[in-house]
Amino acid sequence: MVGGGHDHDYERFAPQTPDGAADPTRGIREFVVGTGDKNHRPFGSPKPNSELRDATAFGVLKLTLKPKAYDWQFIPEPGKSFTDSGSGACH
Repeated sequence: MVGGGHDHDYERFAPQTPDGAADPTRGIREFVVGTGDKNHRPFGSPKPNSELRDATAFGVLKLTLKPKAYDWQFIPEPGKSFTDSGSGACH
């Protein structure tokens, strides 16, 4: 799993190789969480393996790390309804 906050939005990618090829078995999941208190940035065309995108809510990404797995939950600012959550296996 890798995270970044370079854009002012939220985006979750499916597990992929370092070259960007989908790899559901051994790939690395990426999150872009630039949802602090700056203006949102509009999205361009979706990148390969993008699963979910939002540029309407500020918030935080809560990660729960386990010995062989992880859970994620996007918690939006009060009054916003966008959420995201799930889990993945570590390998």
